[in-house]
Amino acid sequence: MLTMNETKLHLRVDHDDDDSLIAGLIETASAAVANHLNVTTVAEPVPAPVRAAALLLVADLYEHREAQTDRPLTRNATYENLLAPYRVYA
Repeated sequence: MLTMNETKLHLRVDHDDDDSLIAGLIETASAAVANHLNVTTVAEPVPAPVRAAALLLVADLYEHREAQTDRPLTRNATYENLLAPYRVYA
């Protein structure tokens, strides 16, 4: 769904040190988006809003990869709003 180059550009990462981490986050975000959409895989070509939601998720996971909190996590309304039109309801 996302390429390494576009993801690193979005993250503003200009080194290769975190490539394996970013690759894992791309895989995680792709699975999370598919799960949110209630599909097995996201069909190509991926609509721009779905790509943007995946990039938001990767950025959040990358930025907060070591964060721990005792507060409940909040929902990301932008992520949900970007994906809502593409969600499959059974």
